Amino acid sequence: SLPAKLINGGIAGLIGVTCVFPIDLAKTRLQNQQNGQRMYTSLSDCLIKTIRSEGYFGMYRGAAVNLTLVTPEKAIKLAANDFFRHHLSKDGKKLTLLREMLAGCGAGTCQVIVTTPMEMLKIQLQDAGRIAAQKKLMAAQAQLSSSPAAAAAAAEPAVETRTTAMQITRELLRSKGIAGLYKGLGATLLRDVPFSIVYFPLFANLNKLGQKDPSVKAPFYVSFLSGCVAGSTAAVAVNPCDVIKTRLQSLQRGVNEDTYSGILDCTKKIWQREGPTAFFKGAYCRALVIAPLFGIAQVVYFVGIAEFLLDMLPKHRA
Repeated sequence: SLPAKLINGGIAGLIGVTCVFPIDLAKTRLQNQQNGQRMYTSLSDCLIKTIRSEGYFGMYRGAAVNLTLVTPEKAIKLAANDFFRHHLSKDGKKLTLLREMLAGCGAGTCQVIVTTPMEMLKIQLQDAGRIAAQKKLMAAQAQLSSSPAAAAAAAEPAVETRTTAMQITRELLRSKGIAGLYKGLGATLLRDVPFSIVYFPLFANLNKLGQKDPSVKAPFYVSFLSGCVAGSTAAVAVNPCDVIKTRLQSLQRGVNEDTYSGILDCTKKIWQREGPTAFFKGAYCRALVIAPLFGIAQVVYFVGIAEFLLDMLPKHRA
């Protein structure tokens, strides 16, 4: 049933995000730092420095936005894929690969309604610590230097002003209207549609390998491993689009960092100034985020926690 699908998708998203959010924060910070202003050298270095400067809960900055919006996002994504698969199947026959890809395309297109504003707000909160740390580092360097230029660069206060998702939302709505929350919509589509085209058919076919009978669900560990493999594969495949999306959606920039006017401008500047390898910044972080996230999501979704809960309600009332 649709309510069960939505509940399953929401529960899956909440569990997954809670488990992998610190890695996602590191991914955002690694993708946003540009040559000459590198604060972090790796995933572990980013997490260690984040804990030292912002405390343990600094790794969860922006998590509230994700936890609030991931329920409708994952619910729409998983339920939409099922919807399109159902309507593209002919008399219950097995879907062709092309039709599976079309179903994934439809799911990816539908989810950006929620994904774009969620990512927009999350990125601002996740990257704020990196920008504040960069300013503090410059201020410390200026104190050790007698150069007037360095002192002038450090004149700006290095104290981070913490903002909330609600403050960012109100400011964007006031200055740019609803379009402000959908900045980077094209780049989000460019990432999520190909991701779903790769992910859903790959997961469905891997999951079928663990089914002894087509009418019986695969064991939960098969669904988990299938979600992990399909998720990490799709995540790495579309990582260049994720780097572009992250850069375009960042409202605040570090010192001497580039600004971008659109997808083509962003792609050109990254290629020319940072090289082609820059498009795979944070790729392993993204794979580490997506693999367990979608593994957990598919287990919850396929095991059907919601069906169990909904079935228990009438018995409890009775």
